[in-house]
Amino acid sequence: MTGGASAGGYRRFVTALGIAQICSWGSIYYSFPLIAEAMRADLGWSKPALYGAGTLGLLLAGLAAYPVGAAIDRGHGRWVMSLASLAAGILYLCWSQLDDLGLFYIVVPLLGGLQAATLYEPAFAVVARRVGAGEARRAITALTLWGGFASTIFVPMVQWLIGTLDWRGALMVLGAINAFVCGGLYFAAIDARHDLKAAPAVSQERSRPAADRAAIALAFRQPAFWALMLFAVFYAAAFASLSFHLYPLLLERGLSAAQVVTVVAVIGPAQVAGRIAIWMLAPDAPVRRIGSAIVVVFPLVILGYIFAPPHLVLIAAIAAAYGAANGMMTIVRGLAVPEMVSREAYGAINGALVAPARMVEAVAPLGVAMIWAASGGYDTVLLVILAAALIMMAAFWSAARFARRAGPRRP
Repeated sequence: MTGGASAGGYRRFVTALGIAQICSWGSIYYSFPLIAEAMRADLGWSKPALYGAGTLGLLLAGLAAYPVGAAIDRGHGRWVMSLASLAAGILYLCWSQLDDLGLFYIVVPLLGGLQAATLYEPAFAVVARRVGAGEARRAITALTLWGGFASTIFVPMVQWLIGTLDWRGALMVLGAINAFVCGGLYFAAIDARHDLKAAPAVSQERSRPAADRAAIALAFRQPAFWALMLFAVFYAAAFASLSFHLYPLLLERGLSAAQVVTVVAVIGPAQVAGRIAIWMLAPDAPVRRIGSAIVVVFPLVILGYIFAPPHLVLIAAIAAAYGAANGMMTIVRGLAVPEMVSREAYGAINGALVAPARMVEAVAPLGVAMIWAASGGYDTVLLVILAAALIMMAAFWSAARFARRAGPRRP
C-alpha cells in the first residue's frame, strides 16, 4: 500500500478522516444558518449583523489557507487539524454563553477562521502527503463520499437540537463533537510516519520551503492556475450564497420549515450519488473534462429556483441536481491542482489557489443578506447568483483549455 501502510491501515485512515469531515462540515459550516435564524428570533439581531460575523470568519479562513497548506506540506497535519478542532470546541462553548454582539464578533469569526484547518482543503493536503498528489484521486473521491453526508445528517440534527435544547444547547453539543470526535479522529488518523517516502522530483539539496516556493512560482506562471482561481472565486460566491441562504430562501418561496429541511436533506445523498457516478463511470477521465460538463448544471439549477413553483417534489429534484453537481465538483476541485497545474507542493499551491475564493466566500453571505434587505426578497439575489454561475462556467472552460495545452508541470 502506498505510503508504507497496510491496506487495512489505509482504509482506517480514510474512514477516520471521512467521519471527521462529516462532523467538521456539518457543525462548522452547515449549522450556521439554522443557529443564526434561531438567534435572530431569540435576540432580535438583524440578518446582516449575524451574517457579518460569518463573513469575518471566512475572511480569516482565506488568510489562513496558504500557511495551513504549507504547514501540512511539511508534515504538521496531525497538529493542525486536531488542535483546530479542539479550539473549535472551546469557541462553540463560548458562543453558547453569548448575549453581547461585540463578543459574538470575536468568537464567531475565530471559529470561522478554523475552517481553513478543518474542512476539505487541509484534508486533501493530508491525503496528498499520504499517497502522493499523483495518486490522490481514489482517496480524495472516497473522502468526499463521506463528507457528502454532512448536510443530510447535521441539518436535521441541528434543527432537532434547537427545538429540544434551544440554540445555546445545540452549540454546546456541536462544541463537544468538534473537541472530542473531530479532534480525536484527526489526531489518531494523521501520522506523518505513514506519509509517502518517495523522493520528490525537486533537487534533494533544496530545502522544503524553497521547493514549495519554486513550485508556487511555476504555478503562478501558468494561465490554467489563474483561470482556476477565477473559477474558484465565482464558485465560492454561488456555493456560499446558496449554502447560507437556501433555508430562508425556500421559506420565502412558500415551503414550510419541515419541507425545507427535507429539501436540504436531499442535497447530501445527491452529492454522494454524484461522486459515486464519477467513481464508477469515469474513474480515469481527466478532471478538466468532468468539470467542463458539470459546470453547465449550476446555471440551470439557479434558473430552476427562479422559475419553479413551490412544490416539494420539484424543488427537491432541483436541489438533488445541485447536490449531484456540487458533489462531483468537489472531486474536481480536489484534483485540479495535481492534474491541471502541478504535482508538487499540493497544500501550498491549493492554499494559494483557494485563498481569494475564501475571501469571496466570506463576503457573499453578507452581500446576499444586504441585497435581500435592500430589495425585500430573494428574487434579485437569485439573478446575481445566476450571473456568478455563468462566469464560473466560462472560467473553468478556459482553465480546461489551458491545461489541455500545457499539462501539470514540475519545478
